[in-house]
Amino acid sequence: MTAFSAITGLSLTPNCRLFAAGGVVMDVDRTMFVQAGIFVMLIVVLSPLLFKPLLRLLEERERRTEGARQEARAMQDKAENLLLRYQTKLEEVRRTASHERERLRNETLQLESRIVGEARTATAAFVQQGRAQIERETAKIRQEMAAHSQAIAREIGSKVLGREVA
Repeated sequence: MTAFSAITGLSLTPNCRLFAAGGVVMDVDRTMFVQAGIFVMLIVVLSPLLFKPLLRLLEERERRTEGARQEARAMQDKAENLLLRYQTKLEEVRRTASHERERLRNETLQLESRIVGEARTATAAFVQQGRAQIERETAKIRQEMAAHSQAIAREIGSKVLGREVA
């Protein structure tokens, strides 16, 4: 005895057991036509009221989403272009600044070299003048010393000999 026959009290033939095991048994009668009519009427009524507006809404949302994506892509491309231009300009400014810095450094080195050269020349001239003045003063002091040394030698000789030395 099957579960179907236990519940309904009917016995099934071997061909019908297939339907009882999970198949669908459908009777074709007027309720099926009524249900089909209701289904068609719902499709006709709900199509303009629900389905078409919903489809338009979904299409509009998809269109806006795609538009926003395209706008985002365009903004991303614009941002990348701006970044590339910025980096190019920045590199150009860095290169210009490097050249300018190198030029200023060379000018500074030349100026420093010129100033040091002028200082050496001025120092050499000052030292030369100092040496010349020292030599003049030394010669003058030697002359004075020579004149004084003879007078002092005479005086020492006079005191040692006890008489005047000429």
